Amino acid sequence: MAFQPSSPSSPSSPSNPSGPPSYPRPRLPRGPIPQHNKDEHRINERIRVPQVRLIDEKGNQVGVVPTHEALAMARERGLDLMEVSPNAQPPVCKICDYGKFKYEKKKKEHEAKKKQTVIKVKEVQLRPQTDEHDVEYKFRNIRKFIEDGDKAKITIMFRGREITYVDQGFKIMKQLSEQMKDIAVIEASPKLEGKKLIMILAPAPAGGKKPAAPSVSVIIKNPTGE
Repeated sequence: MAFQPSSPSSPSSPSNPSGPPSYPRPRLPRGPIPQHNKDEHRINERIRVPQVRLIDEKGNQVGVVPTHEALAMARERGLDLMEVSPNAQPPVCKICDYGKFKYEKKKKEHEAKKKQTVIKVKEVQLRPQTDEHDVEYKFRNIRKFIEDGDKAKITIMFRGREITYVDQGFKIMKQLSEQMKDIAVIEASPKLEGKKLIMILAPAPAGGKKPAAPSVSVIIKNPTGE
């Protein structure tokens, strides 16, 4: 039988000789993954709607204009077009100096943070059978914390059979609140949570007025290192 050369055909897959040809998978270019724009507001070419309600740099209402015209107006004045109300119909945009806008906003946030009052919550742990000397020492520390403007979280731990001394724990809490009533108020009354009896004391407000500045509480456990 004479040898007959095979007719030319398109390449086929090694795993499927009779199937369609296979080609190598394209490789994606290597490099850092592009980050999304983290600006809070869309500005300039990122505003994709056909028209906007425009406010000029002086705060005057210009009206509804095509977006490209609003952008051209901003460019002519050396400023930016910033979207301030994206959910409006049409979206509201303002001509402004976006760099200056971000700087002033950051400055205001920094000033607000400086005025914020940070109140620390310092935790002091006791045992139901702590001797009188140690109790008085802990009480003095708690008074110092409150005088410094911090809160005090008092925790009495009950281990094993000590849970039978819950009444003693409440007695210690009552004794403490009596000694601190001249400078402190009970923010959280003594409450048994599992095997812990917890009470929180806060500095008494001067003149019965609440502080106007916002506050942040930070819990510091065992500030005395004991």
